[in-house]
Amino acid sequence: MSIERLKTQFPAYAKDLRLNLESVLTEGGAPGLSQKQIALVALASAIASRHAPLTEAVSQFAAQHAGEQELDGARTAAALMGMTNIYYRFQYLVENDEYRTLRAGLRMNALANPGCDKIDFDLAAVAVSAINGCGSCVASHERTLRKHAVSAQAVQSAARIAAVIHAVAVVLEQQDAARQGAAREAA
Repeated sequence: MSIERLKTQFPAYAKDLRLNLESVLTEGGAPGLSQKQIALVALASAIASRHAPLTEAVSQFAAQHAGEQELDGARTAAALMGMTNIYYRFQYLVENDEYRTLRAGLRMNALANPGCDKIDFDLAAVAVSAINGCGSCVASHERTLRKHAVSAQAVQSAARIAAVIHAVAVVLEQQDAARQGAAREAA
């Protein structure tokens, strides 16, 4: 399913999401990011948002702007942040500094060579970390990006893409649930 077809499923109350989705997936709507970076951030964000039809549509979009190895870099960002966001959010929320002194013991070898440019990986990682609500990881990846002269506007664009993709996933999931409920009632 394409993004265009997916947008036809948006209910009237989600018109702003449709308009925002159209915007943030373009260089004009995501200042500071290249079209490839937009595609990679969108793909990682869709994976993190856990709505299969949206992920499929964004995957098709992303494949038009990045190679398979780069797409794997976005998938790697989503996978690793899915793990590390939970772990580092735990460390923060437990409010016991002893856990910060313990070795994490989690394999993260892919960080050395994620499959895409390191800046692109960190843009995807900051977006996924925002979706997953890990302030520690958001701050860490934002610092890394800024250290490599990535503008605040570019980082903000990655966060805006994450916000829109996640909101679209929520609305589409609700639409799916409503259709399933109506089908059960009709049966």
